[in-house]
Amino acid sequence: MRVLEQAKVPYEVLTYPDTLRDASEVADAIGLPYWMVYKTLVTQADGAPKPFLVMLPSDQHLDLKKLAQAAGVKKVRMAAHKDAEALTGLKVGGISGLMLRDKNWLLFLDKAATELEHIVLSAGQRGIQLRVPVVPLLNLLRARLGEICAPEGEGEPDAE
Repeated sequence: MRVLEQAKVPYEVLTYPDTLRDASEVADAIGLPYWMVYKTLVTQADGAPKPFLVMLPSDQHLDLKKLAQAAGVKKVRMAAHKDAEALTGLKVGGISGLMLRDKNWLLFLDKAATELEHIVLSAGQRGIQLRVPVVPLLNLLRARLGEICAPEGEGEPDAE
């Protein structure tokens, strides 16, 4: 929230039970559609010095091949939960690009977000989500846009 305030980006705080980790369950708990609540995934590319962060709607799965192509690497894999937590210093279900800006990791945002006025993302801890306008968020996170979601019924199970 401090990052958003410093950048003068308006936001709305949404709370939910901090026992929830899955973004789709969070969407249900806060009463918003799945396509508006974004999850943040941690991925690793062979030979890349840093992980990539990926943000996509909670009801979608990541297409690793599309992400690799967008990132200009051969192969990308999901980070295991314990690895994602070790790399980010955040708990699964509370991983947020806002909290990891100082790491200068590449952050990919599914292009569908640009069709929305606001998206909802983790504030950096379980139990708190933030409703943020898309355009200022894109600029703040220096996100790369890409069509990175898998066709329905395909894609990797996500390790949020």
